[in-house]
Amino acid sequence: MINETYKAMLQGKSVIRELSEYATARGAEIGYENVFDYSLGNPSVPCTQDYTDAVIRLHQEENPMALHGYSPSLGNTKVRGIVADSLNRRFGMNYETKHIFMASGAAGALAHAIRCVTKPGDEIITFAPLFPEYFPYVNTSGAVLKVVPADTKAFQINFEEFEKMLNPNVAAILVNSPNNPSGTVYSEETLTRLADILRAKQKEYGHDIFIISDEPYREIVFDGKTCPYLSKFYDNTLSCYSFSKSLSLPGERIGYVAANPACTDADLIALMCGQISRGIGHNCPSSTVQQAVAEVIDETSDMSVYETNRNLLYDALTRLGFEVVKPQGTFYIFPKALEEDAKAFCMKAKKYDLILVPADGFCCPGYFRMAYCIDTEKVERSIPVLEKFVREEYGIG
Repeated sequence: MINETYKAMLQGKSVIRELSEYATARGAEIGYENVFDYSLGNPSVPCTQDYTDAVIRLHQEENPMALHGYSPSLGNTKVRGIVADSLNRRFGMNYETKHIFMASGAAGALAHAIRCVTKPGDEIITFAPLFPEYFPYVNTSGAVLKVVPADTKAFQINFEEFEKMLNPNVAAILVNSPNNPSGTVYSEETLTRLADILRAKQKEYGHDIFIISDEPYREIVFDGKTCPYLSKFYDNTLSCYSFSKSLSLPGERIGYVAANPACTDADLIALMCGQISRGIGHNCPSSTVQQAVAEVIDETSDMSVYETNRNLLYDALTRLGFEVVKPQGTFYIFPKALEEDAKAFCMKAKKYDLILVPADGFCCPGYFRMAYCIDTEKVERSIPVLEKFVREEYGIG
């Protein structure tokens, strides 16, 4: 007999993936250059030349048996140390090798972090709008995901609703800043308030409440600003990072969990992740990729194109009358649809070969997401099409 739980999940396929597949099929008909595909958050800039050079050098010069052999279950020890040193330099932390666990991207990091600090039946609270895959990430662990309704004025944390949802069953808070899909960066004020509330609740409930910080967009921040590092605000924080966006390596599946050295049982977290890997088979990322990213640990791809695209779309959307919070980072923008039913709005847009993602799955009905990690030239060509769409369908412009 097959597993009925996973069979049932077939009815809830990713809307983002389905729209991306549609865009690809439509592109085969009319030329993909004529499909304005804002569906999938796939980086549109190349990885750094230094990363490519590092991979080539490793394959040419390193001992093949060592390079292609199994890495330790917690990750390459030298690489873990390099990650720790980088975080310490950049954020004033005091990580050691023992606090780092190498994982297969942020998804793998989250899978381990969730299981480290929860048991079946525990609650994890997160904030809308959210990445839809949080539901399977959490629910398949046995924990239960609870969602705080969005603060649609600024997409910071809706603290009034958050505090209502806190209870002794809450074991962790899942935070994503910079945020997918809104592009918002949580302010220092927001993070300070969150940390103060959780410290008080830990004392009241008599147990730890961890923050699991999902940080794949940490380096994509605009207007010369940086993203506040959550572990600086709250001791019981596990940072989950991916190089997919910063180095444009989504297919390489490489990231890590960094346990704040001040968190409870900090010296055990990475070791526990190694044991969790035995149960979920989500272990030992590529040895070559681990070593290559270590050689370019403080580099990023040239991500200036995302800020250019953000500005083009924000200006166009606001000119057309959309309600939209200006993104502070990521490569997403999150406007309010021109009708209450965002699914209907996005279906109408498809007639113009504009592929937009309705935000029902992000737990924010009435909004839609545009992933502007595409060529700037294509963004520019899409704007007259967007104007035509809203003029013909909604009488605007």
